[in-house]
Amino acid sequence: MCGYDREGSPIWYDVIGPVDPKGLFLSASKQDFIKSKIRDCEMLQQECNLQSERLGRNVESITMIYDVEGLGLKHLWKPAIETYGEILQMFEDNYPEGLKRLFVIKAPKLFPVAYNLVKHFLSENTRLKIYILGANWQEVLLKYIDAEELPAIYGGKRTDPDGDPRCRTRINHVGPVPSSYYVRDHVKVDYEYCMTVNRGSSQQLDYEILFPGCVLRWQFACEGADIGFGVFLKTKKGEWKKASEMQEVIPSQRYNAHLVPEDGSLTCEHPGVYVLRFDNTYSIFQAKRVSYTVEVLLSDQLQSQREALTNGTNGRSSNNVQAEDEQSRL
Repeated sequence: MCGYDREGSPIWYDVIGPVDPKGLFLSASKQDFIKSKIRDCEMLQQECNLQSERLGRNVESITMIYDVEGLGLKHLWKPAIETYGEILQMFEDNYPEGLKRLFVIKAPKLFPVAYNLVKHFLSENTRLKIYILGANWQEVLLKYIDAEELPAIYGGKRTDPDGDPRCRTRINHVGPVPSSYYVRDHVKVDYEYCMTVNRGSSQQLDYEILFPGCVLRWQFACEGADIGFGVFLKTKKGEWKKASEMQEVIPSQRYNAHLVPEDGSLTCEHPGVYVLRFDNTYSIFQAKRVSYTVEVLLSDQLQSQREALTNGTNGRSSNNVQAEDEQSRL
């Protein structure tokens, strides 16, 4: 919490880029993380009450600034997204009027995909309070926050006593969690599917990506011993090809997924059929049982257009064609 907006409401900052989701969840329980967010909400509520006393008028909501510079695939890790969704639901259920407005600044290309994963946890009223700012974000912030209250790093004049423009005594700029803090080696995951990869063979999973910018996300574990895994690209769905006949996107290598579950994600730069290949060709004695979950993540805009196409009736109407043309341009 750092400063107040022009109406006297407390300002809360979340600096997302440097956050290490996996390190956090390997170092503390999900309940501990949720409790820490409840503590933050209660602290902000108390600050609103104090501001009401100071100003002699009712202050009951806060301004939030989300600095999402550096948002990356590591932030789309499924256990973290699911927990963040629970936190948003908790906020909606218990602090429905606690948010005045939320400014998202420095949003990278991946942000629409991340927002699409969590927006369904938000009420329509809350969504209307979210402002995703463009290149003029400093100018917009200064309309709502006096320069003396806004940290210099965000276009204002406020600094720490030592002149630090980031105001690090008030705003946490975090980093990777040291592995010495870890209390577990993996986070428990519930998988959607299971399959057997026979000895001396491989199994391929096809995912057709129609639009560049979609994200392919996977998690898997196996029983008994290690398993090979790689991602490849081909042009036609349904036809089986050898690994050597496809374009290698993520090199195949062996993972000790019988000891520690594996997870990963890939931003699909090109349309095509992406093949997740589980390789057991090197094992002449042992079949491997693999549990896995795979998802294709769309941006908010693409998701809305896909739903519009899916809900259409009587074939492809002119609106369907227009939506498909727009997706082609995207």
